[in-house]
Amino acid sequence: MALRRKKQRVDDQVEEQADSVEAPPQIRENGPWDASEKTPDDDEPYVDLGALIVRGHDDYAIQLPTEADTEDIGSVVLVTADAALELRAFAATRSGGVWNEVRDDLIIEVERLGGQSEQVAGPFGPELRIRVPVELPDGEEGFQPSRIVGIEGPRWLLRGTFLGEAGLNPSDEGVLMDALRNVIVVRGEEPRIPREALLLTLPADAVVTSDEE
Repeated sequence: MALRRKKQRVDDQVEEQADSVEAPPQIRENGPWDASEKTPDDDEPYVDLGALIVRGHDDYAIQLPTEADTEDIGSVVLVTADAALELRAFAATRSGGVWNEVRDDLIIEVERLGGQSEQVAGPFGPELRIRVPVELPDGEEGFQPSRIVGIEGPRWLLRGTFLGEAGLNPSDEGVLMDALRNVIVVRGEEPRIPREALLLTLPADAVVTSDEE
């Protein structure tokens, strides 16, 4: 299972602060949540990563890879024995629609890489099923399957990419889908450019390990 970084595209259009249009209805009755909607109880196993608060579980490890050429943490990856879920959060507009733009860009990027993409209806609305060519460890040509979902909340977009078995055989149930629904997004009140990454922070009690260990 390979985790591929993708260059982030940033829209140069600044969100108008006077925009008071409410975001379109989203299928979020069971999460993921905005910080105004849910606060973890003291006895709940949540991990505070700043812009994202994720629920811990014995069935997956929580990894915080840094972006290429920087020390920024742009994503959190939940890793099970045969699958993974990468979570990224971005600023969005009050009126919504950012996921439509991001989805179109992802389709174009997949085509550029010689892969295949399919847009299907999912529990959170339109999502993508993707197959990207990769070179396998034995040198043979193969593909990396992934399932990408986008959920818009109050001025934020949460993008979840299911990899491994969860990308090859998508399911709307399971520990990783539960983890996605339990995410709490902390957007903050400061003005941000639409599609600007909401960077994560390392918890004070985190144990840092290297890939060489």
